[in-house]
Amino acid sequence: MSPDKRKSGNPATQADIDLTVKQQREQKRQEKLAEYQKQIARRKRSKIVWWVVGATAALAVVAVVVASFVFAPAPAPSYQAGGSTGREIEGVQTFQNRSDHVQGSVTYDQTPPAGGPHNPVWLNCGVYTEPQPNENAVHALEHGAVWITYDPSRVDAAGIDALKAVMPSTYALLSPYPGMDTPVAVSAWNHQLKVDDPTDPRIKEFFTEYWRSQNAPEPTAPCTGGVDGPGKA
Repeated sequence: MSPDKRKSGNPATQADIDLTVKQQREQKRQEKLAEYQKQIARRKRSKIVWWVVGATAALAVVAVVVASFVFAPAPAPSYQAGGSTGREIEGVQTFQNRSDHVQGSVTYDQTPPAGGPHNPVWLNCGVYTEPQPNENAVHALEHGAVWITYDPSRVDAAGIDALKAVMPSTYALLSPYPGMDTPVAVSAWNHQLKVDDPTDPRIKEFFTEYWRSQNAPEPTAPCTGGVDGPGKA
């Protein structure tokens, strides 16, 4: 006979039996309540864990997005093609050079050259870590490019970075040029600026005035599809 159905003829004994049954029922109820409370607690912990995981993941995404903006390289500056206004920039020299195509090496009137006879194949625009053939670089000038050259013995890495910072994404060349009479020279077709400081603001002014100038012999010709010189970055 189960405890719930136990009976006794003695009233006192029956009272004890009834009390014991009540205690057992209460104990079972307390056990069920305790188990239910444990389940509720586990669910709460699970929700907290997932909330923390979700919040952490969201913060990580936000951090990545912020970092992509903070540490992204600055965009290349843009200049107006054919935006020459004829204004004078202090220190800019102007020349008259031929523009015929020739084979072999050429002796130029300027160092670095700012125009003149040149190789039939142009130098592709971009950043170079080694000196480039004059004859190919001059052909790029004929297409409206601007050529930045620097003396590697007088311009350090920070100076090179400063020069890169003023370069547009195309129609620009940067290369070392040992033996120049100034640390930096900026050349366009028939125009040249020589400066001592790579951060000189006139370099950017030169780009504004002479980049893709309509005064170049072939201002609409490409600056790609030619030849890559040594040390193309």
